[in-house]
Amino acid sequence: MNRFLPYPLLSLALVATWLLLNPPLTVATAFLSVVVGWLVPFVMRALRPEAVRVRAPGTILGLAGRVLGDVVRSNIDVAKVILGLRRGARHTGFVSIPLDLRSPYGLAVLAIILTATPGTLWIQYDSNTGRLLLHVLDFVEGDEWVRRVKDRYERPLMEIFP
Repeated sequence: MNRFLPYPLLSLALVATWLLLNPPLTVATAFLSVVVGWLVPFVMRALRPEAVRVRAPGTILGLAGRVLGDVVRSNIDVAKVILGLRRGARHTGFVSIPLDLRSPYGLAVLAIILTATPGTLWIQYDSNTGRLLLHVLDFVEGDEWVRRVKDRYERPLMEIFP
């Protein structure tokens, strides 16, 4: 059955979705839903990513707490900037960060963390050089952003995703 129908639940979901989105129920739509439900899982099998190996559950919890705190603090900081409550000049800018992290899953989580944190945005990652281009709302000169990303996020992600 696995060879004929690689992902039976996906096939069933596709057939049901197709039938719900294409009323009224006719022989043609039923036939087409079965064809789509049978063929799409074969494409998914070809795209199947490698298995995820996650380690250090304690590090995961620590990272989750750190990210939650950073998101709350960044929301407050960005709100102050937007409402004009922060004194002094605000400088936006781009930071180039050399990453040692190479795991695709780790990089995906890092992209989510950085983009979900208000005031930062993942712009580009060059896999050949391992450099990340990050846009920050509150830019400071020096290596503060490089150290922040590497110490707060990259190190724990390298423990979690070997």
